[in-house]
Amino acid sequence: MDDKLTNAAIIESLHNKLGLNRADIHVVIDELFEEIKDGLKDNRVIELRGFGTFEVRIRKGREKARNPKTGDVVAVDKHGVAIFRPGKELKDFVWNITDAPSDAE
Repeated sequence: MDDKLTNAAIIESLHNKLGLNRADIHVVIDELFEEIKDGLKDNRVIELRGFGTFEVRIRKGREKARNPKTGDVVAVDKHGVAIFRPGKELKDFVWNITDAPSDAE
């Protein structure tokens, strides 16, 4: 079994469950993601009840950060990062999962 769930697999699953047109499902999913991105760009909190919350947090800049690839010391400006906090229902749903997907195949 593949450990990744892609957009294409989600579209196929919804098509099989609901019988809707794949192209229409694709448009709805793309528009949902665009709405989330636009909300984050406008510094809004996106709350999907039962699933979780997306928001932007500002990370402070640093004068002496280190580039992990080269080891060089670099300055990093203050910047936003996207944060996802799972809701209670999602936390409860995944609580007893004990097998993590493996990175090595």
